Parts: sequence; C-alpha cells; structure tokens
Amino acid sequence: MTLAEGTGVADAARAVLDAADPAAKVKAARAAARALRAGRLAARFDTPMPDRPARPDSPELLPPGRMPKRGRGGSLRGRIALLHAIAHIEWVAIDLAFDMAGRFGGRFPPAFAADWFRVGAEEAMHFALLQRRLRAFGSHYGALPAHDGLWEAAAATTGDPVARLAVVPMVLEARGLDVTPTMIAQCEAAGDSATARVLTRILNDEIGHVGIGTAWFQYACESSGLDPVDQWKKQVERHVPGAVKPPFNDSARGAAGLTRDYYAAIAMPGGARHTVNTECGGLDPHSLE
Repeated sequence: MTLAEGTGVADAARAVLDAADPAAKVKAARAAARALRAGRLAARFDTPMPDRPARPDSPELLPPGRMPKRGRGGSLRGRIALLHAIAHIEWVAIDLAFDMAGRFGGRFPPAFAADWFRVGAEEAMHFALLQRRLRAFGSHYGALPAHDGLWEAAAATTGDPVARLAVVPMVLEARGLDVTPTMIAQCEAAGDSATARVLTRILNDEIGHVGIGTAWFQYACESSGLDPVDQWKKQVERHVPGAVKPPFNDSARGAAGLTRDYYAAIAMPGGARHTVNTECGGLDPHSLE
C-alpha cells in the first residue's frame, strides 16, 4: 500500500481505522508510518476520526461477563486462547495509536503524530507476530470471541487528549508491563520459547509506548500549567476508577517514566485479577482491559 504524496496525516490515520481486514490494517499501519517518516504526509488534521474503527466479521465481540473460560494446564486450547486474547489487545492498540495521532495531532508539535504513527506500526508488528504463533498452533485471529474493553475505555476521552493519554498508555498499556513478565516466565517453563520471545519483544516495545504516552501527558499538563501527577490521578478517578491495581512492575514502569508518584496513592488493594488458566500464561491478559 502506497499513500499519495501530500496525503494528510489525519487521512492516513483514518485509512488505518477504516481497514477491517486484519492483513489490510497491518499493511495500512506500516504504510502510514513509512510515509510519515519519509516526509510524504502533509500536516493536515481536517479529516475526522470515526466513532468506532471498522471491525471484521470475527471475532465475535461479547460483554466481558460472557467471555468463555479458557483451558487450564497444558491444554492446546488454553495456549491458543491466551495468544488470541493478546492478539486482540494488540489489534485494538493499532487503532488507538492512529486515533491518537489523527484525533489530537493538530494540537501538538509534529513529533506527537510521528510518535503515535511509530507506536501504531509497532502494534501492527506485534499483531502479525501473534497471528503467526496462532497459525503455528492451527488457529487464527477471529477464531475465538473477544471483547471491546480497551476501545470502550478510551471512547469517553475522545474530546480530551490529556484524558486519553492518562487512560490509554498510562493505565491500560501500563498494565501489560505488569502482567507480561509472568506470562513470559511460564512460557519458558513450558518449553514454548518461540512464544516467550514474541512476548519479550512486545514487553520491550511497550515500555517505549508507555514512555511516549507519559512524556506527552507531562508535556500537555505542563503546557497548560497543570501538575502532571495530580492531573493523572483526577483523570483516572474520573474515567477508569479502580483500574490501577497491584502488583506493579515498578522497574518497567519506572523505565517508562511512570513513577510510583503517579499510581501508588490511588492503587486499589487486592491485586489484579489473576487467572492461572493456560499452559504458558499465569495472568489473565484480559486484566489489561
């Protein structure tokens, strides 16, 4: 896919959001990021983003309470379900990154859109890697139901970039920093080094994504004379109350600039929802959502 010279940044972002087919969305994300890096996109943000991105016929999207239980122990079904759940998270993350750039890019310096286009292309790469692992197990994305918790959590922040930055990278994506190391360790213990390598790559990239979100959140707050820590707490309590739960991967969060000053004071006791239900995943990846 090649974008014409002079295509607007928001037009390129909208093309990603409008792609329903998984392969087409991955190609659109990569093409948009390449075009922006090459200087072929105009700094225009006059194209509106959709209320909801295009979605394929599958997976079926269910309310969280209706999601089926995943298999336990050494079952192939459990491993496929784990990978499918993470693939769905990465699929939605593609749209969230390009929506961030297309919806809010005109309010920030050009580096803002460039950062989120890069994040979106990396999320597309993560999805492709997970799709490859699913196919190695005889499955594919869309074979199982999923739910739309990530997008729904972001929908209430469509008019406020400070709120969106607080919620998506600094809460929802930061959760991945907490739960992924346990999944990696259990994959390695199960002898699934290929999946462990994919998850390690995703974890390392997600530290950067949370870091980008945190840096732009701090920029937005400081540009408006707001205290970033106080403002983050207010946004989280308003939009996703109860979503910040221990245990935390303080090292990874700290590497992303998300220090305990932000989350310790509002962390809910009791820990994240843990479900030991797959061969190589001890933490339920839906706790990211």
